[in-house]
Amino acid sequence: MMASVVNINDVLDGHVALDVECVDRMLLNAYAPSLQIGGQVVRCLTGHLGNPVPSPALFSQIGNRFVRDVKAFARANRVPILRLNKPDRSRWDDRGVDHVHPYVAAAEAAGRFGVVAIVSTQEFQWVFSGRNRSTTPGVVSFDFTRSSHRVRHLLLLRARRRVRPGVP
Repeated sequence: MMASVVNINDVLDGHVALDVECVDRMLLNAYAPSLQIGGQVVRCLTGHLGNPVPSPALFSQIGNRFVRDVKAFARANRVPILRLNKPDRSRWDDRGVDHVHPYVAAAEAAGRFGVVAIVSTQEFQWVFSGRNRSTTPGVVSFDFTRSSHRVRHLLLLRARRRVRPGVP
């Protein structure tokens, strides 16, 4: 008798359910399947972005442009950029999200909806690092490897209009 092959959907069927009535906070953590190894990063930096040399400096340019655009958005829309302190781990109830709720509540009370605050924070993430592996002066040959580094996160908090009365 041969064992049957099951997939994760078969295993979870009837055991896991997701029922969403409203989304209060959402995190988008992008997964790019074509950027999982160093060669794919080189291809993206040269073929997709059109740079003649796949330099690690391009990562800074892309990140700095994003931060600059978010700051310009914040200025144009009078949205505060908050820098939260490290949580007090001696207190079980010191959560970063609790420090930003007053901004959302004030915006809702004033009838302002959309992005009402931006939180700037840092966390460790797996990222690609580049280094010049050439030993010849004046020659570059970049190698990209994954490593864990502290990176900046910009979290955009939004106040939303209540769709139905009585629904949080």
